[in-house]
Amino acid sequence: MLNSVRNRLTQLAGEADIQLLRDGRFGLEKESLRVATTGGIALTPHPKALGSALTHPDITTDYSEALMEFITPPMTDVQSALDYLADLQAYVYRHLDDEILWATSMPCVLAGDENIPIAHYGTSSAGRMKHLYRVGLGHRYGRVMQVIAGVHFNWSFAEALWPALHKIEGGEGSLRAFRDARYMGQIRNLQRYGWLIPYLFGASPAVCKSFFLGQATNLPSFDETTYYAPHATSLRMGDIGYQNSREEGLGIKACYNDVHSYAESLLRATMQPAEAWEALGVKVGDDYRQLNANILQIENEYYSTVRPKQVLEGFEKPSLALKKRGIRYIELRSLDVNAYHPLGLDETQGRFLEVFLMYCLLADSPLVSVGEKREIDRNLLDVAHRGREPRLTLYHRDVRLPMRGWALEILESMLPVCEALDDIEGGAWFEDAVDMQIAKVRDPRLTPSATMLDEMRDKGESFYQFAHRLSFQHQRYFLQHALSPERIKELDAATEKSLAEQAAFEAQPQVDFDRFLADYFAQT
Repeated sequence: MLNSVRNRLTQLAGEADIQLLRDGRFGLEKESLRVATTGGIALTPHPKALGSALTHPDITTDYSEALMEFITPPMTDVQSALDYLADLQAYVYRHLDDEILWATSMPCVLAGDENIPIAHYGTSSAGRMKHLYRVGLGHRYGRVMQVIAGVHFNWSFAEALWPALHKIEGGEGSLRAFRDARYMGQIRNLQRYGWLIPYLFGASPAVCKSFFLGQATNLPSFDETTYYAPHATSLRMGDIGYQNSREEGLGIKACYNDVHSYAESLLRATMQPAEAWEALGVKVGDDYRQLNANILQIENEYYSTVRPKQVLEGFEKPSLALKKRGIRYIELRSLDVNAYHPLGLDETQGRFLEVFLMYCLLADSPLVSVGEKREIDRNLLDVAHRGREPRLTLYHRDVRLPMRGWALEILESMLPVCEALDDIEGGAWFEDAVDMQIAKVRDPRLTPSATMLDEMRDKGESFYQFAHRLSFQHQRYFLQHALSPERIKELDAATEKSLAEQAAFEAQPQVDFDRFLADYFAQT
């Protein structure tokens, strides 16, 4: 792996301006649960002062009215995306009344499914579809796991570098086909080595007992109100989170060999009925319980740690957008919210992820066999629940490897990418970011998950008390974050524009909703 990455970087430097390595695009999506100051999930609607959750490009909701999502546009560097994210959250705090944004991925003080308000998007057909999709998720998997928050890291390679990379790889076939093939190879590597993300950045080793209201769990008790796993890194990424575990038994097998096969496998799952979901019923009287009774209601229901993405045109199905126009960018979805940073992600993490994503693109990436897919799934669960276990071993092509040794090998193989990026920047920023992760592998006490549990023990805090304290710290940060009059004016304008766009949608004659859904799913 080391030689293949180094060779490709050397050849790229001979074919193109290597400065273009810093011309990729970065975007962030951060979810934050809006909670009452007492810590329970907010039951108030999405604040109108923040615009329309249906049409606002930057401030919306995910599963619940209370689960906010902040989205940056593609930016030229990670720090710019973080600055944009800071502005959004500071703006939101200026419009919250006796509410805070929860600092951790895992929620607290839950009172069961019925007390989690599902997000609403207005009366237009598109808005109703978004809401009813979430209704279906609640019926299929329960609402509680849907309010776990995370951070998505979006990345694309500089477009001007693709012709050079294509040339050094032989120049066969179209540039688009080559680009799609390399992105799918990157995704396979992100799956192979993706267990590194929960180990290095996992920040959910504990969970409030209210998360399991009325349900059994084999997690031990940390205290009267907290469950945990002694060596866990990210319970969010473990088997208590939304992992499509039930769908696996229904036949979902996303194929990552190429973009067409991937899109086709998900498209088929949105068209194939599933007995378990048929038993739920689709429509009871005039009320929908789910969009359909197929294995997947829509493609986004399929949970994966990384997705190939294309910008949609109108109400286009994601699988068809990929088939028509190929891959535009990669969405990495396995990041816990960084509880120790108000933004949920810091610049060091961002720099490391830039190196990691570029490394996974440049490294060789054979196809994933059925056996390796099982290894990938098992490795992720083992690291999520037992990642700091001293003698943990993982599977790699039928061989058991010491987790720490394999982690060090991967991280050290990333150093040529660091050297190339640092040469461009004129410093050691990227190498330092990777060195910090190497230190976590050598000493697991430096990981966020270990730090959290140690801090809870030292302060005598439950998980709720820990998260509550940090949430108020972050609130103070955002209330002190200066927004210029010009930036406030921009954000106010985006709010008003989104409300006007939703009103315009709803003022148009609406197609019969059954017809709207039929037309949407008839896309081929």
